[in-house]
Amino acid sequence: MRTFHVNNATKASVREALARNVSRDTTLYTDESRLYTDTGTEYATHRTVKHSAKEYARREGDVVVHTNTIERVFSVFKRGMFGVCQHCGEAHLHRYLAEFDFRYNRRAALKISDAERAEDILRMARDKRLTYRRTGEAGCA
Repeated sequence: MRTFHVNNATKASVREALARNVSRDTTLYTDESRLYTDTGTEYATHRTVKHSAKEYARREGDVVVHTNTIERVFSVFKRGMFGVCQHCGEAHLHRYLAEFDFRYNRRAALKISDAERAEDILRMARDKRLTYRRTGEAGCA
C-alpha cells in the first residue's frame, strides 16, 4: 500500500498518482467515481463497484470485485488519527500517511514479526538525526 496527500482530487491529480505508482498491467478496482473513468482505460483491466446501487462486491468468475480492502485501510487510518493522534496539521499529513503505510505493509497478517518490524524501523532510522532546529517538523501536531 502507498498513500498520498492530494490537495485537490481531480481526474488529472488521480491519474498522475496512479501513473507514477501503479504498473500499467494492473487491474484497478474502484468505485464508480468519475475520477477513474478515463484513467482506468490505461490499465490492463478496470473493474468498478456501484455503491450508488448498493453494490459493494460481486463475483466475476473466480474474481471478487470490491473496494473493501482500501475502505478498511481508510477506516483504520481515520480511527488512528482521531483515537491516537487526535489532531494532525496538513503540513504533517504526509508523515502520518507514511507511518500507516509502514504499519499496513508490515502487519501481522503478512506474517511479519514484531522483531522484523523493529529491525525495519531501526534500519530506516540509521544515519538520521532529529535536531532541535527540526523538532517543529516531527511528532503529533
